[in-house]
Amino acid sequence: MSQIPVSHSTPTDLIASDGFQLHEDDRRAMLTEREHYEQPQAACIEALKIVQKRHGWVPDGAIVAIANTLGVGAGAVEGVATFYSLIFRQPVGRHVILLCDSSSCFLTGYEELSEALSQRLGIGFGQTTGDGRFTLLPVCCLGACDRGPAMMIGNDTFGPIAADDLGELLEAYP
Repeated sequence: MSQIPVSHSTPTDLIASDGFQLHEDDRRAMLTEREHYEQPQAACIEALKIVQKRHGWVPDGAIVAIANTLGVGAGAVEGVATFYSLIFRQPVGRHVILLCDSSSCFLTGYEELSEALSQRLGIGFGQTTGDGRFTLLPVCCLGACDRGPAMMIGNDTFGPIAADDLGELLEAYP
């Protein structure tokens, strides 16, 4: 894939082969972010987050569009996207549940909470409920070791959580 020079690209130049097109606001935000760094690839993580915020995940075509916008290779963008576990490369539910499986949480009830979540939602790790409401993912640490077992739903951290707390908690996320 050839790169399109950033200074000469227009929004129509950024349409990927699969039809993905960056929203113009997102493109401008990426270019603004790029200005903060000496090396354009340093803006990759923020660019990925911009796309994910709008779409809920980062489709393959977005990798090419981000690369062209920042003036870096698609491999550099893909490398960042696959390194960070919170950049989603496939569709996820409206609410992503991150269940901490660190040593602290494991010792304070992770297994029971994990089983209860799977049963209540009818899915396992890496899966999304049939209604598209929740995706369940493990995470190695939430930084809530004093409140284990802990989990996040979106940007909200909860802990300690017991299996009995799940019904009311999950209902708060339609």
